[in-house]
Amino acid sequence: MSDAKISEDTVIATPLRNIISIIAAVAVGTWAYFGVIERLNQIETNITLMQNDVVENTNFRIKWPRGEMGSLPADSEQFMLIEHLAGELEKLTKEIEGGQAPFDQQQKLQIEFMMERIKGLEDQHEKMQNSIMDLIHQLGNVPNISNKESSHAGH
Repeated sequence: MSDAKISEDTVIATPLRNIISIIAAVAVGTWAYFGVIERLNQIETNITLMQNDVVENTNFRIKWPRGEMGSLPADSEQFMLIEHLAGELEKLTKEIEGGQAPFDQQQKLQIEFMMERIKGLEDQHEKMQNSIMDLIHQLGNVPNISNKESSHAGH
């Protein structure tokens, strides 16, 4: 074998198409490598974001029912309506217990009106009854034992 000396000036004969193939293979390898690295970075970023979302979701799930994270505007409106209705209920309860409920007052007025009408009708009935008894006594020559204001008990 011959001793071949390799130095900086050693010339290697390689066809041009092999050199182009080697350069293309290195370019494709570099492109593929950076594509894989980019994809790994995207996946790591997504995992980090999802982990933050899971932590926030856990905090929300625990703190929201306790009221530690505030409330929705609709909830605030409902709470205000409930407070208003509770005040109205308390006011009506006091009126009812005091006998001054709106329906009680109306019923009281109706009862008073009906009592006055009944009293008037009873007075008219008594006068008519006395008049009839007086007529019966006059027609039958029965001695008149009643006066205008006494009632005829038993008749």
